[in-house]
Amino acid sequence: MAEKFVAKSSEFKDGDRRIVFVGDNEIGVFRHGGEFYAYSNFCLHQGGPACEGLTIAGVEERLRPDKTSMGLFFSESEMHFVCPWHGMEYDMKTGECVSNRRMKLKKYKVVQKGDDVYVVA
Repeated sequence: MAEKFVAKSSEFKDGDRRIVFVGDNEIGVFRHGGEFYAYSNFCLHQGGPACEGLTIAGVEERLRPDKTSMGLFFSESEMHFVCPWHGMEYDMKTGECVSNRRMKLKKYKVVQKGDDVYVVA
């Protein structure tokens, strides 16, 4: 497997993303919460650029002890990225489609060597 240079870690702020090409693979590399995540940039819905849309906290419903709703809130722990073609949302940490967790983007390993960030494909 080949390592592809993505960027210097110092140039990659939290919330940033880069799209890199490794052979025929188009890969989205994200930095979130100090961690790096890399996924295929091919949406499982209709092949759109899965990694190029919004990044947004997941929306969750909070319930009272009696199971009545307190309303919808942005998650403090779950971040999503959204395919800009049709709004398919993917979990940043797992690559799972949030509407059908059995669907999952191909995940790539990210390696740091000093200040350099590489994706392995």
